[in-house]
Amino acid sequence: MIANSSVVDVRVDTPSATIVLNRPARKNALSSESVERLQQVFDDLLRDRKVAAVILTGASDAFCSGADLKEMEAHLEEEGAQEKWFQQTMALNELIVTMLRFPKPIIAAVNGPALGCGFALALACDAILASPSAHFGCPEVERGLVPGLVTPLLAFRVGASKAARYALSGVRLDGNAAVEAGICHEKVSGDHLLWARAQEWATDYSANSPQALQMTKQLINETIGEQFLTHLSLGTANTAAARTTDSAKEGVRAFLSKRKPDWK
Repeated sequence: MIANSSVVDVRVDTPSATIVLNRPARKNALSSESVERLQQVFDDLLRDRKVAAVILTGASDAFCSGADLKEMEAHLEEEGAQEKWFQQTMALNELIVTMLRFPKPIIAAVNGPALGCGFALALACDAILASPSAHFGCPEVERGLVPGLVTPLLAFRVGASKAARYALSGVRLDGNAAVEAGICHEKVSGDHLLWARAQEWATDYSANSPQALQMTKQLINETIGEQFLTHLSLGTANTAAARTTDSAKEGVRAFLSKRKPDWK
């Protein structure tokens, strides 16, 4: 049995397991604890033979709003902060690689904002379904940060030109625009239909050979995506380095204070 926690819930509805990011008061922002717990859950689900596919979604009205900026702000002035940022971003890198190498299909059921690191989590899934309230974006540059994890994933999924547009602008995409861009596979007609549609996809996957599914994921994410994994590692280092800059300090504090940043 997989135990739930204060930040991530899991339930099994054969043939799927549903992972729910559960920090609704923070729009399911990713904390260090969230990343650690997600890693544990995927490790547990790997061994669960009842689970043929995984659905990843968020509690309440958000999928994942990105990195927890309150947690980040608390450590901006700490001595040795760069090492801390490197450890945190490496943990997120390892989670994304775990998802890419996970032998079972993963479906992102995006039920609200999927921003920054939350966008990266969705892109690390094999399929993305969007509710009418879903939207996607890379707001890092607006906050003095670098979208070092989401940009390689975007380039891998939809191409470098589109990745440049979204990563450099911070523009938000609704479900229709995300489908048109090739980011999202389908937009459902109502929020209440999202999980049911994801379960239909999980059931479709479960009819296929588990070994063939695993080998196909390896072909896509590890063979075709061999260089992409290198880019993801480099992006992780850039993400960590950016968090030590004056721009990051100003951008994070401005966002949390609900004011415009003053870029020097």
